[in-house]
Amino acid sequence: MNQQRAALAAIAVLVPLAMVATLYTGAAPQQEAGNAGNRTRVVTSFYPLYDFASHVAGDRADVSSMVPPGVEPHDWEPTLGDVNRARSADMLVINGAGFERWADGIGAKRIVNTSEGIELADGAGPHIWLDPVLAREQVERIRAALALVDPENAGHYNENAAAYAAELDSLDGFIRSELATCEKSDFITFHDAFSRFALRYGLNQHAIYGMSPEGEVLPQRLQQAVELAGELGINTVYSEELVDSRLAQVIADEIPGGRVLTLSPIEGMGSEELAYGAGYIEKMKENVASLKEGLQCAQ
Repeated sequence: MNQQRAALAAIAVLVPLAMVATLYTGAAPQQEAGNAGNRTRVVTSFYPLYDFASHVAGDRADVSSMVPPGVEPHDWEPTLGDVNRARSADMLVINGAGFERWADGIGAKRIVNTSEGIELADGAGPHIWLDPVLAREQVERIRAALALVDPENAGHYNENAAAYAAELDSLDGFIRSELATCEKSDFITFHDAFSRFALRYGLNQHAIYGMSPEGEVLPQRLQQAVELAGELGINTVYSEELVDSRLAQVIADEIPGGRVLTLSPIEGMGSEELAYGAGYIEKMKENVASLKEGLQCAQ
């Protein structure tokens, strides 16, 4: 996996990172501003939905993200420019389930809530995209909205959504297979992002933070995490790309043989990752590889 990412990173030098960020956030370069025509414009709230909508839209609609690359979305707030961009778009695609607290006041023409109609388990949080089965339902809601707004290209959207849904089904099977031989089922995460993933695959998540990775953690909580790790024989603490890993390291240092690995909630991609083509499915597979180490799964 590391060799593959290194090779892709080498290719990334051929792609200007500023251009990647421009495509992601929808701030079109001046020389391209007149080329949009009457294409359907889709603004998504943050990265996973950007990736889902991009797969469904293909080359028939313009897709961008409100939250820019490398920014943690939990406490992000839109600027006036972001609000105007969302209002002028044909649709604003959100995760829902309380994740985008700013969405109701944005004044968008059409808000597509991708968690609408999904049964939300009590206490499982809004991170539904980390469950590929629920991600498939989010893709379906995006497909239906695009077909409604742009019926001329409905067939295109239907085909793209069906193809991507098949990839998500394959991802679900891959995760089940890879985690079938694990000795452990408990893991410690930085914040409570993997409740739905854990429910889907028979695991137990123990989070240092709550639903958001922001704020202060009391020393008692850190001590509880250390004690829990000892009770469950856990030697791995999972951190994230968009947060400081030092707090996770503090806990790992108190655990015999403790270490910190990355488990991505896939809330925001950096420009470098976008440049070399990393996407939701690739990031999920990286997560599985990381989990297999901590859960002591057969390789």
